Amino acid sequence: MVALLEPFGDPAGVRALAEVAVLGAACGSLGVWVLAFRQSFAAEALSHGMLPGLVVAALAEVPLAAGAAGGALLGAAGIALAARERRLGTDGGVAVTVTASIGIGALLALGGPDPERLEKLLFGDLLAVSPTDLAISIAVAVGIVGALVAARRPLAASALDPAAAPSLGFRPGRAEAGLLLALALVLVAAVGALGSLLAVALIVAPAAAARRLTSRLGATLLVAAAVGAAVGVVGLWASRLAGVEPSGTIAVLAVGGFALAAAGRPAPAG
Repeated sequence: MVALLEPFGDPAGVRALAEVAVLGAACGSLGVWVLAFRQSFAAEALSHGMLPGLVVAALAEVPLAAGAAGGALLGAAGIALAARERRLGTDGGVAVTVTASIGIGALLALGGPDPERLEKLLFGDLLAVSPTDLAISIAVAVGIVGALVAARRPLAASALDPAAAPSLGFRPGRAEAGLLLALALVLVAAVGALGSLLAVALIVAPAAAARRLTSRLGATLLVAAAVGAAVGVVGLWASRLAGVEPSGTIAVLAVGGFALAAAGRPAPAG
């Protein structure tokens, strides 16, 4: 028993455990709405779009969260501008923006004084989470979950029947914009621990698994939060025992959890 708990026997391990559990729960519940609004590609775009801002923040020695926020805003603006080209479309705009963001970020990082840090920006450093980082993540997670609970009715109406939602007093555009804002906040909070490439795995995969396991909205939200937290904790534990990189292990387990859920319960017809 002592050996099993050994990976969490130091302050860095305890902080990492709390960080990944909190972020996993928040990302899982948020992911349910991301899937409901069909915004998985946007989540991927925002995650990758943060890279240039992260690199600039690292080179300027300012908080990575500031760079992540700036990168996310620029990425969102790039997607909006590219999508205005009708022949390209929204999906094409997202693809162009993601490709450009990764390319620009890689060039900036490899041309800087410490190109090895690109790995940490891409994949995070869960064991380097500070008490301040953990406090910020907890605050963001509590705020996001609280907002999702408060906005459950407009989110559900806008996702399930956007055409009828205005007649019920809800505005689908406002609900979607709020969801994207929450998504950006979670990604900014998670980027230091999980990196710009793998943070989105905790948003999409646990929610997709939960949707396979239950069809009731309330249960889906709870299951997604539980799966996200469990995947994070088990992935961190396994990575520390095996001496491998945590965020990659967590991402693989998240996708594996969805694969198991999909194999155990086929998708409903229609």
